[in-house]
Amino acid sequence: MKKQEYAIVDIETTGGNASGSRITEIAIIIHDGTNVLDRYETLVNPEQDIPPSIFGLTGINNEMVANAPIFDAISEKVLEMLTDRVFVAHNVNFDYSFVHHQLEQAGFKWSAKKLCTVRAARKIKPGLGSYSLGNLCNSLNISLENRHRAGGDADATALLFSLLLEWDDAGEIDKMIKKTAQDQRLPPNLPQEDFNNLPDKPGVYYFYNQAKKVIYVGKAINLKKRVTSHFTGNNIKPQRQHFLRDIHGISFEVCATELMALLLECTEIKKLWPTYNRALKRFEAKFGIYQYEARNGYKYLAVGKLSKFQTCIHEFNSHYDGINLLRTLAEHFEIDHRFCKYTRPEEGEFFQNNDTRDLPDVSFHNEQVDNAIEFLLNNRPSFAIIDKGRSRDERSCIWIENGHFHGMGYIPRDVAINDSDEVKNYVTPYKSNQYIEQLIFAYAEKHPRKIFFNKQLFIS
Repeated sequence: MKKQEYAIVDIETTGGNASGSRITEIAIIIHDGTNVLDRYETLVNPEQDIPPSIFGLTGINNEMVANAPIFDAISEKVLEMLTDRVFVAHNVNFDYSFVHHQLEQAGFKWSAKKLCTVRAARKIKPGLGSYSLGNLCNSLNISLENRHRAGGDADATALLFSLLLEWDDAGEIDKMIKKTAQDQRLPPNLPQEDFNNLPDKPGVYYFYNQAKKVIYVGKAINLKKRVTSHFTGNNIKPQRQHFLRDIHGISFEVCATELMALLLECTEIKKLWPTYNRALKRFEAKFGIYQYEARNGYKYLAVGKLSKFQTCIHEFNSHYDGINLLRTLAEHFEIDHRFCKYTRPEEGEFFQNNDTRDLPDVSFHNEQVDNAIEFLLNNRPSFAIIDKGRSRDERSCIWIENGHFHGMGYIPRDVAINDSDEVKNYVTPYKSNQYIEQLIFAYAEKHPRKIFFNKQLFIS
């Protein structure tokens, strides 16, 4: 049986992601687990300009690569050296993504088992201050010449790999190169134990950067499965590459239900505003209902975009939702449609309505507008959603106060709850927003048997 061989690879590039950048230099060292068998190194013409920042880091400029072969010209040689060998690199997913992408562009379909020497070093030599190549070489007395050049870094990685093989009494490297090994897909800076601690339960997870700042918050029906999905595939887009490199830690909070996880995710994103969360940031309220009084003494209700300088009565995600509620209020409180505006008027627009036939009594009209506003502010429903807990010893509770999300928590199963005040003793308050309220009301409508202590129903 042929002995397992390894291709130790290092590349220099024009930028940080394979989709928009190109390889400028590549070095491949073939290793059989004991000795170096072969070596290949070349500059590569990237067919695009090398940014000054990259020149400052690597020393490679446009003149140096002008007469170098383009990647297509060396692609067969690269493929030959990589075929049937384990692809080894320091932060392997970075190098692998570039090589895979450029081989694919050259017309070759290639994949390989991967081994990350960052992750291998973490397993075999735990407790070091840093696992960057430069710091590892300092810590382990490995010679590192021509730093940030493909040949120099590949030579250092080969020496590191030889030492790791020598120190690997527990067979960690063999475990890691198995195709099914989960940790090969993990970001290079993520401690394995952070991933191992994730449960197969609903909840919210947090990704942290090196400074311990939360950079992403997500919710999951199954925490381990959802987090794993972030690390699978071979996405070469710059956003994902930067995202994975930034992940230095994970924490989580188990929730009893998917709804509670979703509510916690929303509130945490609003509170922490993580760098890589984009989807839920779009659900900020954009419209509101406003009240105006015209010079003729009549009060108007209008739907318009939110403004920092005016206070609205109620907020909405969409213009459509605002229009629907205003129409419902006007019908319920018999407010003349001429005093309802479905876009916020410009200055003076209220006074230009020439249809003054059979106007309602101003006092009665204004009283109805006030009643509608009071209802909107003070008479929306209060209720609890009681559901399963995180264990058999408890129940979960979400409390809605006057139409707004008040908070959520857990009630011991042996505690009898007889009224809403007792429920509120067990919930942790959270800030509400219109998107959260939409989620809760949609859930309540779909699961009426989970609703308790319902006070008043909102008009529909």
